[in-house]
Amino acid sequence: MIDMHNHLLPGIDDGAPDLETSLALARMAVQDGITHLVCTPHIHPGRYDNTSVSIQRARAPFEAALKEQGIPLRVAAAAEVRFGMELMAGVCEGTIPFLGKWQGKKVLLLEFPHGEIPFCAERLISWLLQRNILPMIAHPERNKELMRTPSRLKPLLELGCLLQVTAASVAGRFGHAAEVLAHALLEQGVVTILASDSHNLQHRPPLLSEGMQHAARIVGDRKAESLVLHTPWEIAQSHFA
Repeated sequence: MIDMHNHLLPGIDDGAPDLETSLALARMAVQDGITHLVCTPHIHPGRYDNTSVSIQRARAPFEAALKEQGIPLRVAAAAEVRFGMELMAGVCEGTIPFLGKWQGKKVLLLEFPHGEIPFCAERLISWLLQRNILPMIAHPERNKELMRTPSRLKPLLELGCLLQVTAASVAGRFGHAAEVLAHALLEQGVVTILASDSHNLQHRPPLLSEGMQHAARIVGDRKAESLVLHTPWEIAQSHFA
């Protein structure tokens, strides 16, 4: 399996605080059946001021330690990028890393504020699309506005946005409302990938298999496997060439 949203890089955001924790998370991921990670630390101006350079700087010792410890996990790096006008500057300056490519477009993991979908969301998404950048919306099922009004997602899907749903949400580990919306999105066939959004060992572990099994009850085994293997690989394979 391929996990395309996680916070395993050490000491760079609210995920793994140090290399020791990163390696413990990596071992847990491998045990769950994950073979590839695209690490996605936050780019959230004023809170986590990461860039492509700082993210690659954090990736290098993690990747070296994985090899030294014999942990069979291949690692690439992108980012979970916060919605905002600063994103436009980052795109123009070339400081935003991408998840990979989908149908010829660069894929950006885009995070909205947890409580809302900003009123100008469609305008920024259109701006990105004009630049051959396709947003993948991170964990929509955990957004409070979408929990209340799922139809708010419709215009974003009509623009062509991809969706990344958290595996643990599908398994009911983020509460009933997130589970209901995650299941509804799966039933509608609009989920692009499942990912762990792992932050720590206790409450946000790097696990995909449980969520995949729950998803299989809704969409079938073949589609569930595609959500954690075939589609993620199609997007991220250039990172691992």
